[in-house]
Amino acid sequence: MKKSKAETEEGKKRYSPVHVTDASFNSILKKNPAVLIDFWADWCGPCRALAPTIERLAEDYRGKVLVGKLDVDKNPRTADRFKVSCIPTLILFKNGKKVEIIDDDSKRGIETVLKKHLDDSQTIAQSPKRRDKK
Repeated sequence: MKKSKAETEEGKKRYSPVHVTDASFNSILKKNPAVLIDFWADWCGPCRALAPTIERLAEDYRGKVLVGKLDVDKNPRTADRFKVSCIPTLILFKNGKKVEIIDDDSKRGIETVLKKHLDDSQTIAQSPKRRDKK
């Protein structure tokens, strides 16, 4: 039986970025206190190179940041609204407002921005709170 993309070789569920559209964008921002959106396109080589980092961030920050991907070719209204003129572009939203455009496409650089804007108690709406082992 073929495994879905949401599963690893061990059969564990992986947390993938959410596919965001013009229609779902506002709702996603309203429901989640912290949202990282990757504005991308299928034909974009640098976007494809960044994709594994975005997937790792979705896994690493589940429960703290909703990580989403918005295809600018299929969803031009939202890309235009935020004046996205080159891709990939990463924008961090907090409480529905744009707080930073992330220029560094390394995982470490992105995480530095995320940590700057998030407090340890913040969790996204749909995820259960994580309890750290003591």
